[in-house]
Amino acid sequence: MTVSRVINSEPKVRQSTRDTVNAAIAQLNYAPNRAARNLAGAAQIRLGLLYSNPSEAFLSAFIVGSLEEAGRADVQIIVQKVEDGEDLTLATERMVASGVDGVILPPPLNETPEVLTVLEQAGMPTVAVATAKAPVGVAAIMIDDRSAAREMTAHLLGLGHERIGFIAGHPELSASNERLEGYREALAEAGIAFDDSLVAQGYFTYRSGLDAAERLLSLEDAPSAIFASNDDMAAAAVAIAHRGGLDVPSDLTVCGFDDVALATTIWPELTTIRQPIAQMSRRAVELLVTLLRNKRKSEINTHRIQVDYELVRRQSDAAPRRRRPALRRPA
Repeated sequence: MTVSRVINSEPKVRQSTRDTVNAAIAQLNYAPNRAARNLAGAAQIRLGLLYSNPSEAFLSAFIVGSLEEAGRADVQIIVQKVEDGEDLTLATERMVASGVDGVILPPPLNETPEVLTVLEQAGMPTVAVATAKAPVGVAAIMIDDRSAAREMTAHLLGLGHERIGFIAGHPELSASNERLEGYREALAEAGIAFDDSLVAQGYFTYRSGLDAAERLLSLEDAPSAIFASNDDMAAAAVAIAHRGGLDVPSDLTVCGFDDVALATTIWPELTTIRQPIAQMSRRAVELLVTLLRNKRKSEINTHRIQVDYELVRRQSDAAPRRRRPALRRPA
């Protein structure tokens, strides 16, 4: 019975006992017999993952984390994409009709009213991941976006930058708003007046990052640093700088947010805020499985789990030059 409780992630097992059982499982290379478990009435849990995230790097980390935890917990993950222009209500109803026991929502669907309304009406246990403001009736796995953005902005100020451009994320997402507020708070704490001309609107896409960086670097008094609300837009800012003949970081510092694979596959590698995306999606699966197996799904809306972030410094930031070269226009 103790082994069964450990395998099924039930909470009423001492950690020392859990560690002993897991060590024995690893040593014996034991795997549960699914047929036997089904005969015993332990029907496999099915979780839905509904997504429409424009960042492939973010989504890749998110799905990998979900699948890893699903394999460990012996549950199924049904992954469904909402296509551009698709009716959100119908897409969510299709997910519910597939017979899932719970749903995981990455951004931007984690705060989309049409999606949340369908799930609420269906009584579906739901976890919103990477939201800064958990919707009513669902669980949330998050970081402190405001604090993270404030820390990155303070880091840039500490390097000597005073004109710091900011590329905002999608305006309809709470995480975007919190990151902008963190940027503003750090400026205020340093005694630097907020300049709205240094804020360019992005939408968490590479394309929007190109447009935003182009606008910021075209200012008569251009910023010496750009802090983008995700790594996709930061990578786009690096591309615009290179195209205009600026060296990163000698002529322009660029920093991002998320620490997805893209951050270390461009040159220079990005200084960024590490949001543990895979860990957060694993925690979402773990939470749903625990509540469902212990028949406590009504408790879902009481869970607000905040995980740690980290400022990761790489090669894309440096102290500002006294005189920066002008952005060179392509012929």
